[in-house]
Amino acid sequence: MNAIETKNLTKNYGKVRGITDLNLTVEEGEFFGFIGPNGAGKSTTIRTLLGLIQPTSGSASVLGQPLQKKASYLADIGYMPSEAMFYNEMKVGELIAFSAKMRKQDCSKEAAMLCDRLKLDTGKRVEELSLGNRKKAAIVCAMQHNPRLYILDEPTSGLDPLMQKEFFELLKERNRKGATIFFSSHVLSEVQHNCTRAAIVRDGRLAAMDRVENLSRTNTKKVTLHGVSQLPVSLEARSVTAAGDMVSFLYQGEIRTLLDEVGRLPIRDMTITEPELEEIFLHYYEEAGSGPVDQKAGGRCSRKQEVR
Repeated sequence: MNAIETKNLTKNYGKVRGITDLNLTVEEGEFFGFIGPNGAGKSTTIRTLLGLIQPTSGSASVLGQPLQKKASYLADIGYMPSEAMFYNEMKVGELIAFSAKMRKQDCSKEAAMLCDRLKLDTGKRVEELSLGNRKKAAIVCAMQHNPRLYILDEPTSGLDPLMQKEFFELLKERNRKGATIFFSSHVLSEVQHNCTRAAIVRDGRLAAMDRVENLSRTNTKKVTLHGVSQLPVSLEARSVTAAGDMVSFLYQGEIRTLLDEVGRLPIRDMTITEPELEEIFLHYYEEAGSGPVDQKAGGRCSRKQEVR
């Protein structure tokens, strides 16, 4: 069963674009990343799935049930918004207990474990919390009832690196027990290191969807040249960066052509490696708008390459 499935899901705000013809499938038990910069449509998608806003057209199902306001499937979801708002006068412990009471569950044991691992002081008032500690409180509220599905919107912003690591360890533990993780992020390394599959969204449309290793496996190469400070105009390179006598760039053409062009330069050394997902993200963004929809991968492909 798919934990999340959307079919041509569209949400417009008057003349303003939200999401357009979005087709997502997240299988039950997956650790799924939803990638895109701010304004790409990630939060709109999530709020639509939760019934907080109504779609303009299209359809979707969550945990096998169609979208609806105050749906029963919400009891099986742990939701964490990108910006959590709480009652300032409440103490953290009161806030967490209030969240559990709304679900009519006793989550005290699980909440205590989460607070301990996240080093969250439950005696402080919400108004005294830093952004990072507000995030920790939101994490506890989302996780303490052990839901089947986690929907997390930009969950790590504000967390320091150690807490980010602990947070993902907690998610991996839940995922190993069968929970589905769906989280949005613009930090591509988070997705590459933790997710099995991911979707890239651009201007409210799906740019690509596949296993993370396949999204990273394009015919694009990262090339670094030592001994030169600039490239010939004839070399079709992208994302060029120069520092002293070293130039790095992304290259998608024929290797023979690259070697012919580079052979005319006074280089001392050259390395050719696979780019990181973060480096090729712009590749999908540059190419996504013009290509046909790849029905198998579920996203859009460029004319030059397919998501395999």
